[in-house]
Amino acid sequence: MRAPLSWLREYVDLPASETGRDVAARLIAAGLEVETVEQTGAGLKGPLVVGQVLAIEELTEFKKPIRYCQVDVGRGADDPQNLICGATNFAVGDKVVVVLPGAVLPGGFEISARKTYGRVSEGMICSERELGMGEDHGGIMVLPPEHEVGTDAIELLELVDEVLDIAVTPDRGYCLSMRGLARETATAYGVPLRDPALLDVPVPNAHGYPVKVTEPLGCDRFTARTVSGLRPEAQSPIWLKRRLQKAGMRPVSLPVDITNYVMLELGQPLHAYDRSRIEGPIGVRRAESGEKLVTLDGTKRVLDAGDLVITDDRGPIGLAGVMGGANTEIADASAEAADGPVSGTTDVVIEAAHFDSVSVARTARRHKLSSEASRRFERGVDPEAAAAAAQRTVDLLVLLAGGTAEPGVTEITTPSGPRTLRIPADHPDRVAGVSYGRETVVRRLQQVGCDVYGDAGQDEQLTVTVPSWRPDLTDPNDLAEEVVRLEGYENLPSTLPRPLPGRGLTERQRLHRRVGRALAGAGYVEAPSYPFVGEAAFDALGLEAGDPRRRTVQLVNPLSDEEPGLRTTLLPGLLATLRRNDGRGSHDLALFETGLVFLPTGSETAAERLPVAQRPTDEQLAGLDAALPEQPRHVAVVLAGARERAGWWGKGRPADWADAIEAARTVAAEAGVELTVESASFAPWHPGRCAALHVQLEGSRVLVGHAGELHPRVLKALGLPERSCAMELDLDLVERAATGQVQGPHVSTFPVATQDVALVVDASVPAAEVESALRAGAGELLESLRLFDVFTGEQLGAGRKSLAYALRFRAPDRTLKAEEASAARDAAVAEAVERTGAVLRGA
Repeated sequence: MRAPLSWLREYVDLPASETGRDVAARLIAAGLEVETVEQTGAGLKGPLVVGQVLAIEELTEFKKPIRYCQVDVGRGADDPQNLICGATNFAVGDKVVVVLPGAVLPGGFEISARKTYGRVSEGMICSERELGMGEDHGGIMVLPPEHEVGTDAIELLELVDEVLDIAVTPDRGYCLSMRGLARETATAYGVPLRDPALLDVPVPNAHGYPVKVTEPLGCDRFTARTVSGLRPEAQSPIWLKRRLQKAGMRPVSLPVDITNYVMLELGQPLHAYDRSRIEGPIGVRRAESGEKLVTLDGTKRVLDAGDLVITDDRGPIGLAGVMGGANTEIADASAEAADGPVSGTTDVVIEAAHFDSVSVARTARRHKLSSEASRRFERGVDPEAAAAAAQRTVDLLVLLAGGTAEPGVTEITTPSGPRTLRIPADHPDRVAGVSYGRETVVRRLQQVGCDVYGDAGQDEQLTVTVPSWRPDLTDPNDLAEEVVRLEGYENLPSTLPRPLPGRGLTERQRLHRRVGRALAGAGYVEAPSYPFVGEAAFDALGLEAGDPRRRTVQLVNPLSDEEPGLRTTLLPGLLATLRRNDGRGSHDLALFETGLVFLPTGSETAAERLPVAQRPTDEQLAGLDAALPEQPRHVAVVLAGARERAGWWGKGRPADWADAIEAARTVAAEAGVELTVESASFAPWHPGRCAALHVQLEGSRVLVGHAGELHPRVLKALGLPERSCAMELDLDLVERAATGQVQGPHVSTFPVATQDVALVVDASVPAAEVESALRAGAGELLESLRLFDVFTGEQLGAGRKSLAYALRFRAPDRTLKAEEASAARDAAVAEAVERTGAVLRGA
């Protein structure tokens, strides 16, 4: 909402010294979002005067039309101002805006007398764009003939002003009007408000234009007034046009400009119908599915059964609260049809109605048709303002267009009482943690517009009647918020919340944090992504048609039609981030993400829509849980480029499948779980460079994820770097496999004893299985175990491989003897021989 300060001063007596920024600061303190304060006419300097064209000489020797004009600027016809102009939309006798030498136009454009096109131009005749009034540069601005020659054009056109641009939040619909903003300003300054809606409105009678409302839930109030005898040639006065322009609206014609002006002034959207183009009474009903309507923007729309429409005997003539129809549009006398001038509208019917906000919002979104009217109805319009807005429109049409207000007044209302709330007098105190006191609470609520009743007492309850323009005040907390914001958020004390003893992060939350810190410490960067996927992502990953990951939870209202489902794997989002960063020049990448995936089981039940007035029962909550898919938390990493960069310290190393597996081990170590790694074939990984990751859970081995190098076809489909790698783990399963709380390592001060061992096993035996056997056999003296060599060759035989391990032994309380370290080594080898059939190499 754009609010000119000069317009705001009509309703509020602001101090003369107050600037737009001062007012903005007060409104921001009251909870409004003032985005900018625009200075119109900034840098403008006179003289700018009203001039009258006395003579025009056409200069024909140039390629484009050039006119040499004599203009009276207030010095008399005997001493005209000579001006060069290239516009042709004015004639002798017209009143125009003349900028004289010495003036400065917006943008720092200085005006001086200069020779051009062979003549001396002593100034300039201006268009709206040159004066900073709008973007119209198609011709000269022609003023109405009643303005005196020599009048100061800066004051006449209100060129110097300040405009507050306010982002109105959905709960403050009343601030989409000068009336609402003036009320907030008056409250902020503690001065009275001159309410523009306080008008003498005639009582309804049976002589008004016939209206029939068959959908009272969609339209609870409809006021119709008729004005006849309008002068078709009447144009909007300058003050009206300027206020519309400053508010961000384009002047169209006098009747339309008046309805827009009243909407901005009072917040009540209106519509004016050409009475001669309406057939029969006006009706309000739901549309029949398939009905058609051409709206004012020239678009032919197919209506839905949920649309609320305005009708006459022919059918729909407007979308209620959104946009009128073209078949009853006000005709502008200045328009020209192909066969000549169009006769302007002389009789109009004014509609001021109150429509259901939900119905208007759905219609506007269904037809992708957001309008100034729909924006206001969606956020809540004062239903009591309809009659005043209609009267204000009638008064302006009579005053500016010479019309006659017909005595008939139609007003159809659905009976409803004001909203009344009960609130303890100290409720705002308890909400804010500040002692405001009863008098302050009552005073602030009355400033909002509430009627407050209640007797003083220890347990006093206030009875608060909410004003009609505040539909957002629905419970005691809303009233408390009004008191707090008007008293000033900046006056609230800063206090830290006090957690209850014994509360804090759960073990699951701690694990998630440890995993994130461990991966970040290993050089990975967290890259959260949107949880939405489409079939194209699964095709690129090479998932077969029956792959369970293709079965997704489908969204009713997806952000994108190309991604209508919830993700079943973290890889599409991470790989898209990898591709985007690689395309921007970052080629050495290591990214990770932890997040939920959504796995429908097919056994989900239909969710029950629960009431909001009471807490759901345990059975209802259980029913909601049964309607949800499985939502395990996964962790995934992707790598590309160099894992270790080259430098003066030595050669670098590219990322490979082993780094992806090591990332999985890092995650498992944070849960205190040991991973078993074995070769596998699973999309989207390379069949020969894919590892299946298992843990021991409840006595059995459970698959928890995969890691390795991605398939070349996947890399090509997604546009990823060569040899890109990835890992994905089910973090919830890893957590369940944890045997207890993770213990920090104990660091011994005694020396370490290192023993190496090389074992020959079948090629099918996983190295992790050999490692597990060595750990079990070595006992408590084993500090660490590391695989440092894998060898295959003819001397070992076909289908055999050699695994070389470095074993570190250390005792916490003494220096180990060589015999103790050797005994532990021999025990580890014996266990590996028994479990895996290993043979000590060289034995």
